[in-house]
Amino acid sequence: MIQVSNVSLKFGKRTLFEDVNIKFTNGNCYGLIGANGSGKSTFLKLLSGDLETTTGEITISKGERVSFLRQDHYQYDDKRVIDVVIMGNQRLYQIMEEKDRMYQQVEFSEEDGMKLANLEAEFMDLDGWNAEPDAATLLNNLGIPEEEHYITMGELPVKDRVKVLLAQALFGDPDILLLDEPTNSLDIEAIRWLEEFLINFNNTVIIVSHDRYFLNKVCTHIVDIDYGKIKLYIGNYDFWYESSELLQKQMKESNKKKEEKMKELQAFIDRFSANASKSKQATSRKKMLEKIQLDEIVPSSRKYPYIDFKIEKPAGKEILKVENLTKIIDGKKILDRVSFTVLKGDKITFLAQDDMAKTVLFRILAGLDEYDEGTIEWGVTIKVGYLPQDNTDYFDTDKNIMEWIGQFYDVKDETVLRSFLGRMLFSGEDVFKKVNVLSGGEKARCMLSKLMLQNPNFLILDEPTNHLDLESITSLNKGLVRFQGEVLFTSRDYELNRTVANRVIEILPDGTIKDRSIPYEDYLEKE
Repeated sequence: MIQVSNVSLKFGKRTLFEDVNIKFTNGNCYGLIGANGSGKSTFLKLLSGDLETTTGEITISKGERVSFLRQDHYQYDDKRVIDVVIMGNQRLYQIMEEKDRMYQQVEFSEEDGMKLANLEAEFMDLDGWNAEPDAATLLNNLGIPEEEHYITMGELPVKDRVKVLLAQALFGDPDILLLDEPTNSLDIEAIRWLEEFLINFNNTVIIVSHDRYFLNKVCTHIVDIDYGKIKLYIGNYDFWYESSELLQKQMKESNKKKEEKMKELQAFIDRFSANASKSKQATSRKKMLEKIQLDEIVPSSRKYPYIDFKIEKPAGKEILKVENLTKIIDGKKILDRVSFTVLKGDKITFLAQDDMAKTVLFRILAGLDEYDEGTIEWGVTIKVGYLPQDNTDYFDTDKNIMEWIGQFYDVKDETVLRSFLGRMLFSGEDVFKKVNVLSGGEKARCMLSKLMLQNPNFLILDEPTNHLDLESITSLNKGLVRFQGEVLFTSRDYELNRTVANRVIEILPDGTIKDRSIPYEDYLEKE
């Protein structure tokens, strides 16, 4: 159990949150949500002990072990993968190292023997004999094959190191599990496994995630950081969203009725206060007026950008035809004789175990990379808008946001540009920030702004939800559902796939494809 009592956190003059009082108990899974910059990851660091509170205290039940998913991919480069996982139980790993060191000693004193006996007893208590098999099981379930369990972390690709760090956090049945974006870099199968793991986990879990479906699936409670406060709600993400929207609506409606009543009372007072026969009634109404209190509606720190892809010119009958497309990289066929036709109204999600295969295909279709064989035929009316997964090159400039977005917009009127940027949450002096110092989320919103200004009738989106907060993902989701053109996209966001895609194409490990004209959920059920 974690007890948070009267906790506040300040950085200089800025207060992230204050007077927080929450109890996190066993058997519950808490989804920690809030706008970018609201302090979600910071709050996890407070709970883990990595940061100290400004005021108040955080108490953890005696003897309980806290496990925290860390994001330092390079910390263990010289360690074996299996050992990194076992390090999740720090005390167990220390015992294993100390035992190994002592067994290598040439001579043993009586004191050494006693120490070793105590270590062996503690090793047994911590289920040490099952440490390697348990670690291997976690790795296998997360998609790390056995042949990679005994190589060093430095030999793994970065996306697999993330999986190892997740396995480390899950290892050894911790009493309190803190997970910051645990689904990052996980494929569909690994996410499904993690969902089941957490649903069946009997201890305390606290998660930060931008995946709405994941939060709905595993969470029993939602912890919302907003208004500089942290509040606890029972239920999953959808229940929180609907109930908070309802509460805001009820408060506004209540205030509207109160304001109407106040006007009515004030009108009576103004009319009859000087009338002797009505003075008592006027006084009574004045007392009634003084008692009416409007509900305080504090502006939320959550901001929803307005994402809407307008089509300049509708597409004709011919959209896109790909035949026998082949791409070889370093002797390997990433794409092998890939053929598909995009029809009117298609919104296709692409799946693949190898992320590079999806990116390579999208870059080829966007005209950025060459291909080795095959043909690509675009309809003459098609105007393509492409959103890359890696947008680094676009921001290698000293331009500010206003100047940067102006490159992609024919209208040079500053008022018009400011209005557009304001809808994408760049207001006031923000528009003069240099684009090369923007956060990942700000750059993603800039790229979406650029895409909207191009008015394409065909979208190619490579992981468009990367770096976006829940509010921006929700807005993007709605924008793609409304979009009247065709879409090719890839995303790990279950809800985006479920609500947008009407067709699924999977790029198989051998570079061929499996094409199904069915919704995403139906596709997963059949596989």
